[in-house]
Amino acid sequence: MSSSAWLSRMKFEITNLENDPPPNVICYPRDDNLAQLEAFLKGPIDTPYEEGLFQLDITVPDKYPFEPPLIRFKTPIYHPNIDEGGRICASILKKGVNEEGWKPAMNLRNTLLSLQQLIGTPNPDDPLDADIAKEYIQDHDLFSKKAKEHTKKYATDSQEKVSFF
Repeated sequence: MSSSAWLSRMKFEITNLENDPPPNVICYPRDDNLAQLEAFLKGPIDTPYEEGLFQLDITVPDKYPFEPPLIRFKTPIYHPNIDEGGRICASILKKGVNEEGWKPAMNLRNTLLSLQQLIGTPNPDDPLDADIAKEYIQDHDLFSKKAKEHTKKYATDSQEKVSFF
């Protein structure tokens, strides 16, 4: 994709995210750089994460949309599919993996909504943290308790900093 086509696509996507934001999701360029974005996801209701606000760092590659954006959680989260460094194990962020992998028809809006869904519905069969995945399967109450405590510790004070919602 040429740089002018990339720029047009990114301007369109950012304008769409600003004018019609997905529920409980905010995404915007950092320092007016369309390749470096910041997003916030509210934790889904009826999950251990519901009181949290999670900050994400997004890098949009030059070959976007033919390559997926690089996304990582800046806010620590106790989750089987997200490691301590914020890396995310999700097929939508992998290029050419299978029918569930990244496709050029996807966009930032759908990707962020999918990640919000992943927060509330972990996939313990494809974990980044095998211990948390095992706990999620074998002792879901303990998992929920730890996830809720982790959310309270790391993801609730940021709500005061973000008054977008």
